[in-house]
Parts: sequence; C-alpha cells; structure tokens
Amino acid sequence: MTNSANQHTRREVLTWLASIPFLPLGAMATSATLAGCNDDDKDTVQPINPAKLKTATFTPMDAPTLANPAAMATTTVASSLAVTWDDNTKTDYKLAYKTFFQTGDLVSDGKGSKILAGGYYDINNKPIMDNSTGSPRQFFSDCPDGTSLLTVKDAKIDGVKGNPVFAVVQFEYTTRDLAGNDMYGKLPSPIGVISLDQDPKTGHLSFVKYHNVDMSKAHGLWITCGASLSPWGTHLSSEEYEPDAFGQGLGTDMTTMKAYSKNVYGDETSAKPYNYGHLPEVTVNKDGTGTVKKHYCLGRISHELIQVMPDNRTALMGDDYTNGGLFMFVADKEKDLSAGTLYVAKYLNELNETSTAQIQWINLGHATSQEIEDLVNVQNIQPSQIMESLDKDPQDASYTKIILQKKTVWVKVKPGMEKAAAFLETHRYAALMGGSMAFTKMEGTTVNAKDKVAYSALANIQDSMIKGNAAWLESHNVAFAKKISAGGIVAHDMAGSKSDKSGKAIQSDWVPYQSHMLLIGKDIDASADPLNIGNTSDPNTIASADNLKFSEALRTLFIGEDSGNHVNNYLWAYNVDTKKLDRILSCPAGAESTGLHAVDSINGWTYIMSNFQHAGDWGSLHSKVQATLDPLIRSNYKDRYAAAVGYLTADPIAPSVEKKSS
Repeated sequence: MTNSANQHTRREVLTWLASIPFLPLGAMATSATLAGCNDDDKDTVQPINPAKLKTATFTPMDAPTLANPAAMATTTVASSLAVTWDDNTKTDYKLAYKTFFQTGDLVSDGKGSKILAGGYYDINNKPIMDNSTGSPRQFFSDCPDGTSLLTVKDAKIDGVKGNPVFAVVQFEYTTRDLAGNDMYGKLPSPIGVISLDQDPKTGHLSFVKYHNVDMSKAHGLWITCGASLSPWGTHLSSEEYEPDAFGQGLGTDMTTMKAYSKNVYGDETSAKPYNYGHLPEVTVNKDGTGTVKKHYCLGRISHELIQVMPDNRTALMGDDYTNGGLFMFVADKEKDLSAGTLYVAKYLNELNETSTAQIQWINLGHATSQEIEDLVNVQNIQPSQIMESLDKDPQDASYTKIILQKKTVWVKVKPGMEKAAAFLETHRYAALMGGSMAFTKMEGTTVNAKDKVAYSALANIQDSMIKGNAAWLESHNVAFAKKISAGGIVAHDMAGSKSDKSGKAIQSDWVPYQSHMLLIGKDIDASADPLNIGNTSDPNTIASADNLKFSEALRTLFIGEDSGNHVNNYLWAYNVDTKKLDRILSCPAGAESTGLHAVDSINGWTYIMSNFQHAGDWGSLHSKVQATLDPLIRSNYKDRYAAAVGYLTADPIAPSVEKKSS
C-alpha cells in the first residue's frame, strides 16, 4: 500500500472494480469497500472522508511457465490494481483468488445433512449414479460455468452472522465417467444456489449452505453454459448446442439425446428435443432456495451468455454455433421475458477485419413462452409438422438452400407453421429468412451502457466467416481473409428509433445498428511461443474470448478465455479508453476460464466471480507440459474430476487500516 498522507482502506477498491452498467459511478457510497481474502481477515474500518475514483490501472501478471509448474497447475493471480483518488492520493492493491468449494466436495445443505457440490439429479431429484466401475458414486461436474452474485430482500439464512448473499452457479457438463467414457451432454445440467455469509466489516464471503434447484418443471436443463444477472436480480441461464430434431447433424445428435433422456427419465424417449435450447431463468428465494422457469420465446439456438439492456426489455444473444447468427429479443413488458419479438441480424455491407458493417434486423415473429411450450408438451409437435429439411437438392424452387453447421440443406416451412419454425427451428428459419448466419462460435455478450456499445466474443474466426470457405456465403456479408483460431471481440453500436426490414419500428432504444472488430487474437507457430510451453496463439493477447463482462466505473472489459491455443487460459482486463490489455488471472493448464461475473456494491462491496472447468483436459497443445503438470493437477482437483468455484478478491495488506485526513 502507498503510504500517502490520506490513505484509503484496502476495503475500498473493489467497489470500483466491476461496477455494472445500471449503477452510475456518481451513485456510489463514499466509504467504499474491498472484499477480504483470508478466512481470518477481521479488519475494522473507521469512517473516512469522501473520495472518489479518479483513475484505476492494473499491473498485469506474467504468464506462468514451467519454471513454476505449481502456478500452471492451479488458479494463479499475481496482478495488482493501482487506484488514484480525486484527492490525488494513490493506493496499490495486490489481487488474489478465493475458492468457495471444489465440485465433488460434500457441503452443508443447511438442514443438518451433506450434499454433493455440483452433483447430478434426475427428473425426480434422485442422485444420478456413475456405475461405470465397481465403485459407484454420484456423478458430479468438473465444469462449473455461469455464475451470478446477488441479494434478496428480507433474506434470512440460518448460520449467517452478517449479511446473506447468494451465488447461483450452473454446471455445464461432466467430462467423463469413472471408466473414462465421454459424458458430454449426457447428463442434465444442475444449478446450485449457494448461501454466503458476508462479513459487514471486511466484505469477506463465507460458505454457509448449498441448494440444488429442482429442474423437474423445466424438463431438466441441457448443457448450460454462460449466464448473466438480469437487471431485476434473476439468474439468466442458457442451453447451448440444441439437439437437432431432424437428426441431420445441424445440432447435437439424437444418440446423445437418448443418453440424456435415459439419465433424466430412465428411458430413451421421454426427453423431447424441442424442450431444450431455450433460456432458463432462476429466481432465488429469501430462504436460499431457488426456482426455475424456462422461456421458450427467445429462440431455440445455441444459447450462450445473453445481456439484457438497461431498459429491462431488450436482450442481445450470442449463438455458440457454426453458421450462427446475432439474435435480439425485445420483451413486451419490462422485467418479463415470457413474451416478445425475436429478431436476427442481416449485415448490409461486409464485416471483416477492419470494416464497419451496417445491420438490418429481420423480424422472425412474436410469441409467448407458454404458447411455444404448449406446442411441444400439449400438442406434441414433430419436426415434420413444422417444415421440410432435405439433405439433397429437390430441384424445386419452393425450397430454400441454406448452410448450417457447415452442411447444406434445403428447407420449406409447412403452411401456417411460421411461428413454430421461428421459435423451435430458429436456426433453419433465420437462415431461410435471410439472416446473416455466418458466425462461428459467437459466445458471451455484455454492454458498455455509457457509450451504448455491446460486445460479443468470437471464440474462433473460421469456417463460415472465411471468404471462400465451403461454409461461407457471400450474401451474409461476413468475410474475413483468413482463419484466426484465436478469434476476437466484435463491438456493436446501439441506438433507438430503428426499424426492421419490413419498415416496422423496433420498440427499443438499445438496437445494434452497426458492428466492427474491437480486438483480434494472433495465431503463432508453437515453435515461436515466447513462453516455450507450446502456445499456438500469442500468450500476450487474447485467444478465444468466451465470457465477457464490462465495468462502467473502470471503463474495463473483462475477458475470460475458452482457448485450445493457450496452454493456460487467462482472464484479461481491457480498458476501452486507453486500449490497454492486462492479464489478471491464469487458470490451471487445460482448463477454460468460466463463470465471469462482475457485481457492484452488494452492501457496499464489489466482487468479480471466476471459475474454471476441466483442468488437465490434455491435447496435442499440451505435449510440452503434460508430463510435468498432470500429477499436480490430479492432486489438486480430485484426479481431474473436480473444479473450483470462487472469486477474485484482494490479498490483505495489513490487518487494520483507515483513511487519515490530511
């Protein structure tokens, strides 16, 4: 800490370290706070004089190398934050990482019993057992993903001595069973509500109990990936890689669907493909339990991390798919995603490495969630009732040729089935209607509210985005010169008073009207890796951005990686004004950075949530490090079956500090 005449407590700084768009900087308390890291952290804080953030800059950490294998085999934070206040004093803070639990830990359920963190349950809320070897155990996930941190009015939790705070954590999948068989997509994704005790003196969060959310009314959840916190305080989940009801390879195959159904329902036929690929919303109750509602009217796509804009109605959605699109949903009512209008973007001029491309929005239709769910579960609608989708050219002009998932099909909607097609066969229908279904793995989305700019992560720039590729169509107006495995981030400028393709006004002031590339990764040959560990993308810049969150106060875009090009995936901080990119966290080798969530001012404290998944998921990229790191990661994470759930905080600098008047 800087020994200035007017010091700030180490509690202060993270109030500024991740403010969300809908809380302006000027509204923040003058006695801001910093979350403590250690369990025994018992700082007391004296009242301080008013001071506001002037500037804040990160000091980045070096990427860990084989010179320190232990750092490569765990979550490592060696970055810091320097804050200059408007009284011209300065405070330096060392950042750190705290874990709530590892998946597979037996933790309290708050009722005097233990529950398996990240454990899987069937439609009757019975544990799903891994019987692949002679020692059965309940399945648990090694892939925690989307996380939200929130409070609930009048919450009361036994065991909480300070303030009750809740973390909602979803678990995307489990990598393998005990026998080593691939389990991707074969189990229903669980979501846990974690009750936490916030120390009002230090901001420290302590685990109290874990609640597994009952998913029976939502028919189970399917491959939940990124998530966001809605402006009204609910957890907006996701279901990606929707099963292809036609079985044409344009989504997850029906063999996986049958295995999923067997684990959820006990048979291979009860799970219906059209119940998956939607947007689940989790509401946390004041007793630390949670309830779920699945929305069927935001399109059945490969949902990633959506962003609801400050108007409480407009949602921008990435589509983690090949030949995917940029989708927008405008709800009929504020704070209610159960009815609204779905749109897909059409680019009017070419989006490439350097251009700015104008967007035209195509109205795909209006629906309520209930009417689409009724089509599935009351009318039992089948794909052949909605449209025809043929693998071979029928030589009939009434069919439209489209490319999805790098495959060509010919489609035609059955008479009167446009709404069913729009909301249950969204990829096919959006392509048929002329949307720019050109993106490869468009993932997390976030918003810079002050500048009215949204950001979308592109994990890869390849296949459907590359001019001349077999999956590329010129009419989509997305044309990059060459493949960039490291991907990039695309920025969308937003405004009101916009109309759709038909000329009808779009009822939103947060409509993206043009896009350009903000950041692009850099592929390298492994022999040119400056760290000499086998990286195939430059380790000093982003590779395969996935999770995105924006801090209004810091003017900073936080970027979590899902890269097969970096041996360790990183969490980055990018200042949109200075254009400075700083590495602030490194995940275990072979793991993906997930669960990124920046929350401002929970009872005067701010936190950045960060998880990882599938540590030690080895491939050819890891040939230089695997032999050294595999035993370390196995030791750290339950033989590679576990992952950590936690948050980025600050390492205590002194046991007690206060701001002193000059």
